[in-house]
Amino acid sequence: MDIQKIRQDFPILSRTVYGRPLIYLDNAATTQKPRCVVEAISEEYYSVNANVHRGVHFLSQQATDLHEAAREAVRRFIHARSTSEIVFTRGTTESINLVAGSFGEAFLQEGDEIIVSEMEHHSNIVPWQLLQERKGVKLRVIPISDSGELDLQAFASMLSGRTRLVSIAHVSNVLGTVNPVADIVRLAHEAGARVLVDGAQSTPHIPVDMQALDADFYAFSGHKLYGPTGIGVLYGKEELLRQLPPYQGGGEMIKHVRFSGTDYEDPPLRFEAGTPDYIGTHALARALDYVGQIGLDRIADYEHRLLAYATERLSAIPGLRIFGRAPQKSAVLSFLVGDIHPFDTGTLLDRLGIAVRTGHHCAQPLMDRYGISGTVRASFAFYNTTEEIDTLAEGIERIRKMF
Repeated sequence: MDIQKIRQDFPILSRTVYGRPLIYLDNAATTQKPRCVVEAISEEYYSVNANVHRGVHFLSQQATDLHEAAREAVRRFIHARSTSEIVFTRGTTESINLVAGSFGEAFLQEGDEIIVSEMEHHSNIVPWQLLQERKGVKLRVIPISDSGELDLQAFASMLSGRTRLVSIAHVSNVLGTVNPVADIVRLAHEAGARVLVDGAQSTPHIPVDMQALDADFYAFSGHKLYGPTGIGVLYGKEELLRQLPPYQGGGEMIKHVRFSGTDYEDPPLRFEAGTPDYIGTHALARALDYVGQIGLDRIADYEHRLLAYATERLSAIPGLRIFGRAPQKSAVLSFLVGDIHPFDTGTLLDRLGIAVRTGHHCAQPLMDRYGISGTVRASFAFYNTTEEIDTLAEGIERIRKMF
């Protein structure tokens, strides 16, 4: 890949911070946007803007076509069987909450069990805790090893006739661990349980295939995939979505409304109450096309090399501890430097123009597992370079010597 040519597609990467070139290493929180995505937003607002699905006029028809073409783009990107399996949401968080609300209402009752893991993002913990409070279900937790790998033997022993759902991250946003989700899906299905996979950190980095994976639900966000904020996707098997009640009520998700009762739309519209973010869906499709042109296999290979280089460079720094040493990792490095507080490290790196994330990363139970309050996290994208990693390492060395 011609990285310098790719970087030209991202104008923000050429700006300076405190008089220094910006080094953006906070991609697990959100990625930067290529010109084509921003242009897609302005183009539609300036030339096609109209509400979708119910209008008979030209602009509405054109906007509807773009919106539904975006659904098809998502279907292709994750290799789903049908666009009926693609529900647009505001992001991974809403997608998980939708499943908690709809699936939880339809299929769960007091005493049923949901399995998550110690490495989950709060978005894949709190919705199940709320369901636990509402319906009396039980939340069970898969332990992880010191290296950040799931204990699959413990997971297998947890599965029982009471297990209704397993909800698991494909890739940890802190450790970078790539979980063996295909094995998890197989084991869960053998026990009669459904599976939701949180794909927020996987879809930007590795190819995913819903038909091969066989997960019942899969959630991801546009803004982590070089697309706009406020748009996301919930994939659900069509036969399962048809069994679920609506998550919200309003326009768009109905066939006919009477005071005596309402007939709901078929999936996916059943779960898309109100005016959808049709501008966002079009921009998301443009982002997926951009990523597709580069190629996720090429992206995965390049980012793996970045991760290996960064791991070697940072491991050589005295007193630096890396959290997450699983053999299968995505492009994330979480670390601490001696006894230096992560906020201090992050603040001082920022003065050098280096943007990293500090804190608990919305994974406080994972921090408790390691007995720490937080880490510094550097997360990489295909527009990052080894030179930027060198600057990061030099900055950490400088900070270490200061303390």
